[in-house]
Amino acid sequence: MFSSHESLRIPPLTSRLPLTVQVDGEPVQAFAGETVATVLLAIGRRTFRHTENTHAPRGIFCGMGVCFDCLVTVDGLPDVRACVTPVQAGMVIDTRGGSDA
Repeated sequence: MFSSHESLRIPPLTSRLPLTVQVDGEPVQAFAGETVATVLLAIGRRTFRHTENTHAPRGIFCGMGVCFDCLVTVDGLPDVRACVTPVQAGMVIDTRGGSDA
């Protein structure tokens, strides 16, 4: 009964390929299969951006791409949802910008 679900399991982190991304100009180790939000949380970032008008902090909220609180700039493209965007080697992530959502 349980064997049918084994193919759905995420493999242990040790079997994932390490890669390097850049977060606000600093190199950060990540692993293939992680999202941008996972990487940011792993390095202790709880605030991913600040809104333009009120400068209110925003970070992970829904975790499934619905709320748009986790918007970051990725490879120069603004307003990318960190919670649903997988990291890629060499990716440049910028949390210093922001837009009101």
